[in-house]
Amino acid sequence: MPWRVPPTDRKAGVMPDPYAVWMSEVMLQQTTVVAVRDYHRKFMGLWPKVTDLAAADDADVMAAWAGLGYYARARNLLKCARVVVADHSGVFPSEYKTLLTLPGIGPYTAAAIAAIAFDRPETVVDGNVERVMARLHDVHEPLPGSKPVLTDHARTLTPERRPGDYAQAVMDLGATICTPRSPACGICPWRDPCAARAAGTAPELPKKTPKKQTPTRYGIVYVARRSDGAWLLETRPESGLLGGMLGWPGSDWSDAPEPAPPLEADWAALGEEARHTFTHFHLRLKIMTAIVPMQTKVMRGVFVPKSDFSPAALPTAMRKVYDLAATRFIES
Repeated sequence: MPWRVPPTDRKAGVMPDPYAVWMSEVMLQQTTVVAVRDYHRKFMGLWPKVTDLAAADDADVMAAWAGLGYYARARNLLKCARVVVADHSGVFPSEYKTLLTLPGIGPYTAAAIAAIAFDRPETVVDGNVERVMARLHDVHEPLPGSKPVLTDHARTLTPERRPGDYAQAVMDLGATICTPRSPACGICPWRDPCAARAAGTAPELPKKTPKKQTPTRYGIVYVARRSDGAWLLETRPESGLLGGMLGWPGSDWSDAPEPAPPLEADWAALGEEARHTFTHFHLRLKIMTAIVPMQTKVMRGVFVPKSDFSPAALPTAMRKVYDLAATRFIES
């Protein structure tokens, strides 16, 4: 993991870069390590210091984030970097309570940064740690109700010495050995004191409150290409899903979306829908396409020249629309 410091360097007194740790923790929220590695390297290459990120153009950062999902994190990434520069002279605070005052940093992230980057004995509890604690203590109360109990168990084990290494070790234990399915209890270093292993209940823990059925919302998107190859795009509002990202003009997302064409054109419906799943709902987008002349008057959005357009800069949901719609323009 590029944000970690090798054990040999740690023994020599080298501490992790708080900026790199913070960025990794923000990226890892609701995202896997496998997906985050390359994004982290890209961001650190483009903006190696927090001062570089704070001075970056919003659109460049949002474009670099495209595909990682949960775009509010990218907006908070910028906000937080600018607060660190403006209010903390470009130095990340080491105290848990001060870290909590920064945009986009909650209890878990604050504890992780304080422990990993500054070796403060804060209790770090993510999904992996919850699973390890539930099994270690054979806790059958379902999540999220059992979170305070599991956090208390984790707190009793957090050491004063090398708490950052310990926190990462427990998270790694949950990610690689004490896995959600088929935990490898035989090679677990905590197999002897594990109450759930002794009771034979490890595979069924932690228990979770059943989720409500995920609803489906619908929308209409309008993909227009001008005769010179330019594409009509708009920047979505800062608030809400995909806030601040480039996307295709479209309707609201609801049970019965109202048509909202961004310009007058001979719109043709694509035979396929773009489908995407967010945290709380499924989205199905009807795609309308049109090729328009140079003098077309636009009511919403702006035409982006072909040379400046990159599908990779679009969020995943909008890129799915492009992948389907591009076929029609190629055929035409």
